[in-house]
Amino acid sequence: MSNTNTAALSQAGVSIWLDDLSRERLNSGSLEQLIQEKNVVGVTTNPAIFAAAVAGGNDAYDAQVRELAASGADVEEAIFEITTADVAAACDLLAETYTSSDGYDGRVSLEVDPRLAAETQKTAEEAKKLHAKVGRDNVMIKIPATLEGLEAITATIAEGISVNVTLIFSLDRYRAVINAFMEGLEKAHENGHDLSKIHSVASFFVSRVDTEIDKRLDSIGTDEARALKGKAGLANARLAYQVYEEQFTTERWSTLESAGANRQRPLWASTGVKDPNLPDTLYVTELVAPGVVNTMPEKTLDAAADHGTVTGDTITGTYATSNEVLDDLAAQGISYNDVVAQLEAEGVEKFEVAWGELLDDVRQALEAAKGA
Repeated sequence: MSNTNTAALSQAGVSIWLDDLSRERLNSGSLEQLIQEKNVVGVTTNPAIFAAAVAGGNDAYDAQVRELAASGADVEEAIFEITTADVAAACDLLAETYTSSDGYDGRVSLEVDPRLAAETQKTAEEAKKLHAKVGRDNVMIKIPATLEGLEAITATIAEGISVNVTLIFSLDRYRAVINAFMEGLEKAHENGHDLSKIHSVASFFVSRVDTEIDKRLDSIGTDEARALKGKAGLANARLAYQVYEEQFTTERWSTLESAGANRQRPLWASTGVKDPNLPDTLYVTELVAPGVVNTMPEKTLDAAADHGTVTGDTITGTYATSNEVLDDLAAQGISYNDVVAQLEAEGVEKFEVAWGELLDDVRQALEAAKGA
């Protein structure tokens, strides 16, 4: 029996994806339960999620680590084997969803090494390698939307590989991501790939926008500034949906759609509320519209299931008000371009730090297995 609130969210056109994965979650049946009871139809991962999974203090990875140590695998090889194994298992668990939705959902995302974010060719090569290793049609390879990542996105899609574009903060960068996606489809079509088999999402980050802008509003300290707190993240995401509507009604898109292409859907990421003064379902119930994905950490998913009242489309028709929010922020002296540039740089850095933690944890586990 599925939860009433999450079922309503799904019926409103929002695909619920879980922003978490671990061997323990797979082995315990936790993911399967969320699929059955809370309408979860996809999974996203990132370096921080895998670092937490490996360091989680349980023995779920011990057997594989011992095998890897015995085979002489180094830490990079071990991480590659561990993460792709988890993603492949999650893909298998979601295979029925993938088939029944004709590839729309049932997706599991796996990110390229974040240290490659500024290296176009190496990112594209890593994406192909990860895709081949997982060996499941429903895997999506995550590529950061850095300037260098745009060309890698195009190259990966041109190979017929489905892509989750991550770390999008700005509307201009989102337009560039959509262009990279369409370029990739055009090349894939030239290469003879079946466009209907290629899917993509564009992960637009939400809560981090509020965290940074609200900090700046607090430093201004006026009543007028404080009145804008908690509004920027929603406004930015809602305007991203407007960009989505505009870009996927063009003649260029019509040509690709006629060839079988699927729209690149907006995905709301970073949907866990950081400010305890804001409703914990804010980035769920206030970002409802047809054809979007909301990837949630389990805490947010639980909150949505418990008290996340879905009132229908909460995005369409908000564009004028959302633009006013950005204008009011500019009037307070807050530079939108400065904020989004800072958030992108910090986002890449956070994933690099998490990757370093993952390297350390797996290295220690390998050494312990060799010494056992």
